[in-house]
Amino acid sequence: MFLSILEAGITSAVFTLILTIILYYFGRKDLIGNLFADIRGGIPRGVGISILISLFIFLRTEYNYIILIMGILALFDDIIGRKRIKYLPIELGQLFRGFGIISVMLLAYPTMGLSSLLLALLIQPLNISDMQPGCTCTTVIVMALITLIICLIQNMNPINPLIILAVCIAYSPLDYSGKIMMGEVGNHSFAMALGLIFYSLQGFYSLLILFLFTTLVIAFIRKNNLKIFLENKLCILNPSFGDYFMDVLTGGGLGDLVRKLILRNKKIIITNPILKTLGLRRLLYNPYVN
Repeated sequence: MFLSILEAGITSAVFTLILTIILYYFGRKDLIGNLFADIRGGIPRGVGISILISLFIFLRTEYNYIILIMGILALFDDIIGRKRIKYLPIELGQLFRGFGIISVMLLAYPTMGLSSLLLALLIQPLNISDMQPGCTCTTVIVMALITLIICLIQNMNPINPLIILAVCIAYSPLDYSGKIMMGEVGNHSFAMALGLIFYSLQGFYSLLILFLFTTLVIAFIRKNNLKIFLENKLCILNPSFGDYFMDVLTGGGLGDLVRKLILRNKKIIITNPILKTLGLRRLLYNPYVN
């Protein structure tokens, strides 16, 4: 077991270093488009390919193919970026992410049932977490440690949370320093891996509880940035922690598209203090209405 954990960490570290060098080199020559962000001297995006490779090879589940499929579709999202589809209120990258979510649900449903929906939806909070350097890594480490403790208490094999920890810790130094970005391929792969080990504990209910707790962790880590975003961009003044939670749970382009389809041109004003505390201002915020 120790050898597998060590190999997972080494694989993650080596591929992270190789991809960082390659993407930085070609990025500086403007040859890889969206996989290189021209900020802070240039940041390779999509280094999370190392995470996808390491998790697919070493994680011990019967669903590793789901991680691979979701990771590849997420990589298309990274490569294409924020290109709009003509006449549609959606970006091409988001379309690939949507295909990934649907694919996960369809592939996992025969054996996981309704848990497949939660597994697919875990992509959302992990995607939001990756908007801040190191946030996804911290979230993954916290949730893997919690899962590890539960495994030890229940006398279950702790190999999978330990592998996730090894992969994440080995990848993380350059991410924490803001020198690389894991991209959708990385955070989506972590989402699938965490969801699978959550499900392995006690099925649907463990996945549900740890899904919600993951969202809480991300909301707590990102609360300062979220406060600025909600006040300056959405005009939600004095946001509550419930607003942070709802932004992590339902924010982003896909969440806004769902709001558009449901709310259409309605603008809902929340004045009840309890509903404000629960985050309904953010949940029901319609970005398509002035």
